[in-house]
Amino acid sequence: MASELPNRFLTPEDLVEMFELPSVETVYQWRRKHTGPRGFRVGRHLRFDPSDVRAWVESLMEGAA
Repeated sequence: MASELPNRFLTPEDLVEMFELPSVETVYQWRRKHTGPRGFRVGRHLRFDPSDVRAWVESLMEGAA
């Protein structure tokens, strides 16, 4: 993942690209299992705050250490 995240809310497609995931279904599975970054809905669209994504990645890195 790049050190600088975009200065906008991220889409599931953005996460697929950033983490080289197989599909957006992976992002939705994370959400159902409560294992991925915190997301929120804007109408029917799922969005992620870049700071929440960063915090989630850092928590994964701490757990792996």
